[in-house]
Amino acid sequence: MDKSFADAASALSGLLHDGLTILAGGFGLCGNPEHCIRELHKSGVRDLTIVSNNCGTDAEGLGILLAAGQVRKMISSYVGENKIFERLFLDGKLEVELCPQGTLAERLRAGGAGIPAFFTATGAGTEIAKGKETKVFDGREYVMERGLFADLAIIHAWKADPEGNLIYRKTARNFNPMMATAAKMTVVEVEDIVASGQIDPDHIVTPGIFVKRIVKLETVDKLIEQRTTRKRY
Repeated sequence: MDKSFADAASALSGLLHDGLTILAGGFGLCGNPEHCIRELHKSGVRDLTIVSNNCGTDAEGLGILLAAGQVRKMISSYVGENKIFERLFLDGKLEVELCPQGTLAERLRAGGAGIPAFFTATGAGTEIAKGKETKVFDGREYVMERGLFADLAIIHAWKADPEGNLIYRKTARNFNPMMATAAKMTVVEVEDIVASGQIDPDHIVTPGIFVKRIVKLETVDKLIEQRTTRKRY
């Protein structure tokens, strides 16, 4: 079964409406589904709940959705690179659920595995634990965290075959594989599509059963959140 679509607009066709919960892959600006994010922006959908490790920058990534007022709630680990995010939150226009990075990854993995909740020591005794069930195991306090499962996942992969088997590359492997499994509909941007049978089964990270639609990118944006170079001597 060929799951390829011509572009992000056609891959997202029929899927978008106000109030969606969306998983958006990537780490910083690396491995972001930039083309899908831009199509979300163009569509004008609003009242979105977005789960992502971070919120892009003011002008890139999820930042463009924040700037357009399309996001109601963010569930994130790191939000320090986005002044728009800060302003919206302080003005009471954005609901925010901060989640420790490892806990966020596990909540996504749990959602994809059909696990409704789990206990973790991370955050016990802190603001993170407020309002959550806690239990003591072997003398240590643990916090119950809910698994995450969304309406739509938009992710970025390095290579795919027509059936949707995926390989990721380096830092872009952060969060994208977990999110691919934790949504009703997964749309993937890929840098390359190869013929069926050309991917070694031992190299597949995400099996095609989790992937519904694939977009082969004609251009790939390699954005850098902060460029740091050492002094030449």
